[in-house]
Amino acid sequence: MTVLMNILQTVQILAAIGMIGLILMQHGKGADAGAAFGGGAGSASLFGATGGANFLSRTTALLAAVFLVCTLGLAYFGNLRPAAPSGSVLEGAVIPSPAAAPAAAPAPADAAPATGAAQIPGK
Repeated sequence: MTVLMNILQTVQILAAIGMIGLILMQHGKGADAGAAFGGGAGSASLFGATGGANFLSRTTALLAAVFLVCTLGLAYFGNLRPAAPSGSVLEGAVIPSPAAAPAAAPAPADAAPATGAAQIPGK
């Protein structure tokens, strides 16, 4: 079970890093307005005028699906508990006996209780 959890966690981390990189490479919605005024070279991109947006968005969606499946798998396998043989968790608990507890030291009979002015140190 531990090996499966480690594999799921590794795939989830790689999917998260991939999504971060792909999201940072994509253009925002406001990038089209800047390209209308001559700020962008749409036909000179690696994937063509609109091919990059389709490729990057589809790859991001695929990595998001992988991330979601890994998250659900980690949540499911993380909550699995081995069956308890005795049925109760408290049956194996160790309860200390009252005789083993240290007794408090008795106060001297002639000592006055420390209240009020007895608690204030002298100057």
